[in-house]
Amino acid sequence: MKMMKQAQVGLIVFAITASGLPLAEAIAGDHCSDLGLGNNKNAIHAALRTALSGVAPDIVANGGLGNQMWATLVDRDGIVCAVAFTGTDRNKQWPGSRAISAQKANTAMSFNLPSGAGGTVDALSTANLWTQAQPGGSLFGLQFSNPVDTEQAYKGPPKNYGTTNDPMVGKRIGGVNVFGGGLGLYDETGDKVGAVGVSGDTSCADHNIAWRTRNALGLDKLGTGSVSGLSAPPRQDNIIYDVLPTTHDASDTSASGFGHPKCGFGEDEVVLPATS
Repeated sequence: MKMMKQAQVGLIVFAITASGLPLAEAIAGDHCSDLGLGNNKNAIHAALRTALSGVAPDIVANGGLGNQMWATLVDRDGIVCAVAFTGTDRNKQWPGSRAISAQKANTAMSFNLPSGAGGTVDALSTANLWTQAQPGGSLFGLQFSNPVDTEQAYKGPPKNYGTTNDPMVGKRIGGVNVFGGGLGLYDETGDKVGAVGVSGDTSCADHNIAWRTRNALGLDKLGTGSVSGLSAPPRQDNIIYDVLPTTHDASDTSASGFGHPKCGFGEDEVVLPATS
């Protein structure tokens, strides 16, 4: 019986490798399909690029600098499902923002929970982590706790960056980022199915663009799923602008304890869509 099971496993692995797909991608497919955006990397990439391009660049809607953007989708385990950009080619966005978008997605995946799983808070945006990660905060040093796997993030030919064949797809990139641009993804039941990370503009505009991208993907079902956050519904995991500009210690810098500084380009004046 044991030999039979081993043989069956061997046949499965052979079938996966014979198909030309790396084993990590094949495993990732099961969880990436939970996003409800398709069952293959082409469909998921197309959904992300369409959603991102539909909301950015747009200074009126998002504030910020109006830059072209990068975005990364990860599944509930932090495996990258898709990486996309809005420009006509990979050099129309800040090159460094590609890995940062993946880092933000991993952070949002790592510090969000399914509905009701948290003590008082299920959903946190990466923007909500800023104050506590500053000197004097209870999470000081958090951003250094889980470094990006640079071997995975930068491997492969750069011409594939942001395409369906981006070398990060199917890999766990890791990383922790403590400013705006990362959000958990929730289905209609309030289950956390993954996360999105956006980068390329000010961190405040990144948050706004991530928010609108999540809305366009239909994965902002925090209200339907009774997902709790630091802010009142229907914007439970929104960025909180209550940081005092004249203070430098987390213990006295934010009234809520989870604030994010303003970026100065009108990002705090826009009205974001309500969560579903």
